[in-house]
Amino acid sequence: MLDQTITQLRQLKLSGMANALVTQQEQPGTYEGLSFEERLQILADNELNDREHRKQQRLLKAAKLKIAANPQDIDYQHPRGLKKSLVASLLQCDWINKHQNLLLTGPCGSGKTYIACALAHAACMKGYRVKYYRLSRLLLELAQTKADGSYSKALQTLARLDLLILDDWGLEPLKAAQRNDLMEIMDDRNSSTSTAILSQLPTDQWYQSIGDNTLADAILDRLMHNAHRIKLKGESLRKRQAIT
Repeated sequence: MLDQTITQLRQLKLSGMANALVTQQEQPGTYEGLSFEERLQILADNELNDREHRKQQRLLKAAKLKIAANPQDIDYQHPRGLKKSLVASLLQCDWINKHQNLLLTGPCGSGKTYIACALAHAACMKGYRVKYYRLSRLLLELAQTKADGSYSKALQTLARLDLLILDDWGLEPLKAAQRNDLMEIMDDRNSSTSTAILSQLPTDQWYQSIGDNTLADAILDRLMHNAHRIKLKGESLRKRQAIT
């Protein structure tokens, strides 16, 4: 009868409960002293934990992070101006809950992408919907959606993300249509979701990189007014790792 129950639990997609019941079956000495209610609570807890884990893995897969970064592995020893207290605060994800932004600047190889992906990993673990893009690839995808008629749907999908990470901001000059796309994205996300911008350019050069003063004012006002800022400096981490 117990084997039949385990099979039925799996058919009902209650794999967490099924696995916990298998464990109870295999270790009778551990559980035989517990009451029915206690054993049932263990099954329910295991199912809840299993579902939470599967949700986290789905969110991580959907985020398509460039680096599988672990917050515990962030390097604070390298002299690049990274404040541990600020990162610790950001890892709590309260800034995402408050729909605040993050501006992460620094030279090539300073670890911007790793830090952003570590923060994104923490966000996924807390149940937030995240997506990583290189800015040029996002703009290319949006151009393609205009051709196949799915542009509005693509914008809606971006607007629903709790955290949108845009890497390599300002690396390439923008065309007029791309500036308009950025404006649409930022307007949809303004004060309702969070956006993280990663750039080699300091923020005071972003106006020039956008290429249109009016749109630059509108886009950057939506990004900067409630943003946390991390300014990295110093020698490339990749260069140091290559030497060692």
